[in-house]
Amino acid sequence: MPEDDIEKFLAQQKTLEAHRHDLIKELLRQKEAAIKAFDDKLEKLGYDGEHASKRSHHKDDAEKKPE
Repeated sequence: MPEDDIEKFLAQQKTLEAHRHDLIKELLRQKEAAIKAFDDKLEKLGYDGEHASKRSHHKDDAEKKPE
């Protein structure tokens, strides 16, 4: 009897672990889809991540050239 309980417990643990991994994969898939949708919206608005303008509230510092 004790071995049956142990085997049952281990089988449940294995099932729970597999379910946990499936949930993590689904969450990562949803996250990737959300990031892609957000990037698409930014692209439609004309945002270019590589050449984005950098604004500064320090106008004098931005205009000065290094010596």
